[in-house]
Amino acid sequence: MTAGKAVCSDEAADGRAAAPEFGADFRTQLLELFKWRRDVRQFKREPLPPGTLERLLKIACLAPSVGLSEPWRFVVVDSQSRRQAIRACFDASNNDALPGYCGERAALYARLKLEGLDHAPCQFAVFADPATGQGHGLGRMTMPATIEYSAVMALHMLWLAARAEGIGMGWVSILDPAAVAGILEVPPQWTLIGYFCLGYPLGESLTPTLESDGWERRGDPLTTVIRR
Repeated sequence: MTAGKAVCSDEAADGRAAAPEFGADFRTQLLELFKWRRDVRQFKREPLPPGTLERLLKIACLAPSVGLSEPWRFVVVDSQSRRQAIRACFDASNNDALPGYCGERAALYARLKLEGLDHAPCQFAVFADPATGQGHGLGRMTMPATIEYSAVMALHMLWLAARAEGIGMGWVSILDPAAVAGILEVPPQWTLIGYFCLGYPLGESLTPTLESDGWERRGDPLTTVIRR
């Protein structure tokens, strides 16, 4: 997928850079990128080229954040012992969740592949630091959860940037946050946003995995819009 063409005008007289103009071809490709962003659960064992993860993390940090606080904290997990501990945490949490379903739904849940921990070459956790002094508290007094929202924005930036390079990402949410924090030895005030697998997908599909597996179907997006 190519990036398309963006035309930039000259720098404005007052020193500010003028906004680029993104053409119709670029917008079409951008929509395709959005459609092909998938939550990947099955990965090839092939490693990513050296420096890929670091470059994607830099792109993630271009995300907006409340008060310019940049509260995201990326913990890259290379240690095999820590990865195994995360895997054990997932298995325990997954087993705890199963009794919450019954009948056919329980059988389907038991068959779902809900993580990519065994084969993904890159794994990392993302935390939000609510105690960060950066940003001087701007925008957080009435809505403190904007710290976590900001970290999610960074994740989405990384997700799209990875997909543009044919790299898949999977969000492992069936984990005990306290256990993950202990395994990764992070400061106690950090809030776990999620644990992620990154690598080349084993297969490609426009259909979300949970939809193709029969768990749920996408709804009509306009049904979520309320006008007042």
